[in-house]
Amino acid sequence: MLIGLAANAGAQVKLTVDTLECHVIGFSFGLLSPGYGNTSTGMTGGNVRDLYAGPYLNFGINCDYKYKSNWMVTLDADMWFGSNSDNLKDRYERMGDVFSPEHLALGWGGYDGNMVFYNRNVAARLGLAKMFTLTPKNPNSGLLLKVSGGWVTQKTVFYQDFDQSPVMQLSGDYAKLYDHLRNGIILTESLGGYYMNNLSTYVNFRLTFEISQMWTWSSRPYVIDNVMGLNGPDKNRYFDLIYGVRLTWMFPLMGKTTYDYYYY
Repeated sequence: MLIGLAANAGAQVKLTVDTLECHVIGFSFGLLSPGYGNTSTGMTGGNVRDLYAGPYLNFGINCDYKYKSNWMVTLDADMWFGSNSDNLKDRYERMGDVFSPEHLALGWGGYDGNMVFYNRNVAARLGLAKMFTLTPKNPNSGLLLKVSGGWVTQKTVFYQDFDQSPVMQLSGDYAKLYDHLRNGIILTESLGGYYMNNLSTYVNFRLTFEISQMWTWSSRPYVIDNVMGLNGPDKNRYFDLIYGVRLTWMFPLMGKTTYDYYYY
């Protein structure tokens, strides 16, 4: 006589993908363009769009903390400068005392100096973002909305060809008369797509369109700019609008997406 014995076996089946909670490090590249700008006195010629020809190249690093609710706390630091490495507008008119009528700058020893003028902006921002899932198959991807704010600094950088005679009036502390150094507040709004791959740690990115507003003021006690009509303190307050597109390559700092299992 055969006796059959039966036992219950346990098994697990994957049904859904988890929402990931983790730190995310990102490296970004963007292309920015200057927009509307004005000053507190209505003076023209001194806003970012007036000073520097666009577009600007932007490079940055991001550190985010993503919650399971898809809310994120963000910290960004980035720098941008002209895609044309010599993009200061109206330089000969602005610095008339530096250049001869033939647009030559006198270097040490009476030789002609060779100069390059470009903008450099650096910003650090703290922000809050929300990602809205578009498909249940990947709850870690979707539409991203982000607002961030922080500190920005801007200046004109003078690069001298070391094979040429240095220009005395644009060397050392003399350069501070012409470098338009400004500091202030920046506010940025971003909208775009956020993608995290369920399987790969290295295929994670976001593409956003962003608009930044900057409120800045001069950090130099004495400014020379003939286009702006300045030969002394710059007491203006500047408002500038910057907009562009940014692509960020992201790296989650933990294992990739885990799964919910059901047991029976």
